[in-house]
Parts: sequence; structure tokens; C-alpha cells
Amino acid sequence: MVNLNAVRLCLIAGSLGLLAGCAPTPNSSAAEHEPAPQPPRVSEREDACGAQRVQDRIGRQHDERLTESIRQESGAVALRVIRPGHAYTMDYRGERINVHIDEGGVITSIGCG
Repeated sequence: MVNLNAVRLCLIAGSLGLLAGCAPTPNSSAAEHEPAPQPPRVSEREDACGAQRVQDRIGRQHDERLTESIRQESGAVALRVIRPGHAYTMDYRGERINVHIDEGGVITSIGCG
């Protein structure tokens, strides 16, 4: 005959084992303080549109004169302004420079594509 107390004890022990697997693990404080990785460097060959030459324009207010100066100084074949919420093609053209602006018209990034 099976002892009911032994069966209950096994069920309780098994349940506790399963619940222990669901317990949260302590967070590692080392992961919270690691510095962000450095952005990759772009070689001249990869910078076909000349975006590296005009990175100083980031943070400035976008206007047509600034856009034209970016295109001329970079030497890019084409320039595209990318505004938030606007549609644009996802085709990559290395000789085209993309100027990303935010809702306020401030340039947030400049890159090839």
C-alpha cells in the first residue's frame, strides 16, 4: 500500500522545484555600466557619397541652401532629404547622400544610401 503522506511530500517537493525555476534571477550590475561600442569607421572606399566630409552639418536647421552646400561639398551625385513619416524607397545607392531631419527640421544624421 502506498503511504499518502509520502505521495503528498513528493508532490509538494516537485511543485517547489518547478516554482524555483520560475524565480527571477538577480540583475548583473556590470551589464548596466558597460560603455557603448564605438561607431564603425567608414573608409574612403565605403564613403562613395562623401558623407564624412559634411558630418559637421548634423544638429543644424535644414534649409535648401544648406542642402545644396552639403551636396556640393560632399561631391555626391544625388541628395535625398528623409523626413519623419514620409515615404521613400529602400534602394541603396552608394553615390547618393541621405540627409535625415527630425520633426523640427534639424539634421539628425547624414549618410550614403
